[in-house]
Amino acid sequence: MLDAKDTPWGRWEVLLDEPHYKVKRIRVLPGKRLSYQTHAKRQEHWMIVEGVSRVTLDGVETILKAGQTVDIPVGAAHRIENAGEVPMVFIEIQTGSYFGEDDIVRLQDDYGRAS
Repeated sequence: MLDAKDTPWGRWEVLLDEPHYKVKRIRVLPGKRLSYQTHAKRQEHWMIVEGVSRVTLDGVETILKAGQTVDIPVGAAHRIENAGEVPMVFIEIQTGSYFGEDDIVRLQDDYGRAS
């Protein structure tokens, strides 16, 4: 593990950090969700590996379960939340030109971090 951070909604940890991609394992607590956000310099691919999620992509909500995936294009507004009663875990693969946490524009946030 290269980096990890506990958050109000759960925890993320970097599994791989390469020049052209980054891979994270993200754990979301029951009833919690990440910011509704966009990225200017990266796209993401999410695979749910445990639990049930509700993904919002450009205003459209979809329920995803373990084994299901979704692609988040550059610039798309997106959010994921735990739609179950146990922790939900997903793997996030980022590709693009930049992977810093400062490439997040929060449109809505439950924890007061919106832009």
